[in-house]
Amino acid sequence: MAEHIFIGADVFDGARLHRGAALWVRDGRVLAIGEPPKGPAPAHAHVLSGGILAPGLVDLQVNGGGGVMLGQSPGVAEIACIIRAHGRLGTTSLLPTLITDTPEVTGAVLAAGVQAARQRLPGFLGLHLEGPHLDPARKGAHAADLIRPMQPQDLAMLCAAAAQLPVLMVTLAPEAVTPEQITALVAAGVIVSLGHSDCSFETAQAAFGAGARGVTHVFNAMAPLGHRAPGLAGAALAAAVYAGVIADGVHVAPAVLRIAAAAKRAPGLFLVSDAMAVAGTDLTGFDLGGRRILRRGGQLRLADGTLAGADCDLRCAVAVMMTALDDPETGLETALAMATARPAALIGQAAAGLGHLQPGGAADMVHLGADLSLKAVWRGGVLL
Repeated sequence: MAEHIFIGADVFDGARLHRGAALWVRDGRVLAIGEPPKGPAPAHAHVLSGGILAPGLVDLQVNGGGGVMLGQSPGVAEIACIIRAHGRLGTTSLLPTLITDTPEVTGAVLAAGVQAARQRLPGFLGLHLEGPHLDPARKGAHAADLIRPMQPQDLAMLCAAAAQLPVLMVTLAPEAVTPEQITALVAAGVIVSLGHSDCSFETAQAAFGAGARGVTHVFNAMAPLGHRAPGLAGAALAAAVYAGVIADGVHVAPAVLRIAAAAKRAPGLFLVSDAMAVAGTDLTGFDLGGRRILRRGGQLRLADGTLAGADCDLRCAVAVMMTALDDPETGLETALAMATARPAALIGQAAAGLGHLQPGGAADMVHLGADLSLKAVWRGGVLL
């Protein structure tokens, strides 16, 4: 059996930071976290230069990477390209995300996802469909002419896909669906998240009551939180649901990140990259549905200035969140959990070890420097 020991860094197990600990790995799986061996480093040791050894990052909203957007040329190769690009950036597991598109493209992406699952594509968790059942008033960069209410055939397609995918997450607006449709989706195994919505606080609560479990990029593509009209943003903070947030320093101000982290009820906030095709490349722009997205100053925008995803990866989001939390100890644990254990819990895979370093779990790991810079990435104990 191939056994390795990682020493020289603090170890974050998904919940707690173990100072000066060692991590043992055998055949791609975690054996234990404990005290490092005394004396000279053994021959099978990986001696890390300080920093933190953490679980591989888990991203539930990845629109593209490596120069491609999901849905441009639907197939397993497209999905693999996006996963490969983000693997090099520290994200070892993700949900490739399709933004609002035609029924034909949506069906083709779902079919590709099913095939990727059958092939057990490393790093592939399933799919996230962001739209097309959204509120046109909060469309963001989504194509307005493709946004539409959910029809019976849409519901049937999503329920059928959920039966064949390890995870299917769907972002929708309560205005575009009925509570009965949400309940049917949840019963079929779909993780329903609310987003791109102008709904009221009460409407959001009703959707949670119907089974919705999360909110997509809280504060963005929804009405601002008001003291008399809290809306979806207020419901996301008040309810016991998960809320994704884009911590790129652009979509949400650092002060608001800090306030949200303090205010959010359990299970809490989690980080998403909302990454686009440029992730992992030096591209200066890309096309989205016939519209040019420009990459300038760490931002992605349409010609009219509308934000179009984030020029960010999840490791960068952890660093931004850590700065916003402004707490050297608990802030670090919180920021790392927001990119590992929390998203894994939302999709029901924390118990299997996703987002954690625990005995028996896959040795998906990222080595971060003391400044949270990326040093190395492993998936299943194999250096990427």
